[in-house]
Amino acid sequence: MDEEPLSEWAERRDAKIGRLRAVPIVSGDSPRGSHVSPDAPRAIERWNGHAWEPYGFAASLAETKRILFPEAHTPAAGSAGLAGQPLAPGRGRHRKP
Repeated sequence: MDEEPLSEWAERRDAKIGRLRAVPIVSGDSPRGSHVSPDAPRAIERWNGHAWEPYGFAASLAETKRILFPEAHTPAAGSAGLAGQPLAPGRGRHRKP
């Protein structure tokens, strides 16, 4: 058997502690995409290593994104954008010879 050491598994599990997720508060039993009800309130949950626990509340999708992705909503991030990402040297399979 090719099993990973317990210490590696524990490191990988502990790296996820503190991760946040948003759960839309809407009627119905089925999971829904975040884009379906952008004005619906959302519960923010935090992973504690064993279970998701309540962390906060957001009134809309826009507020949820500000909570979950604060680095994307800073003034410096908006000016950088995606421009200026040169291709790495070498020949990838997707590049023509």
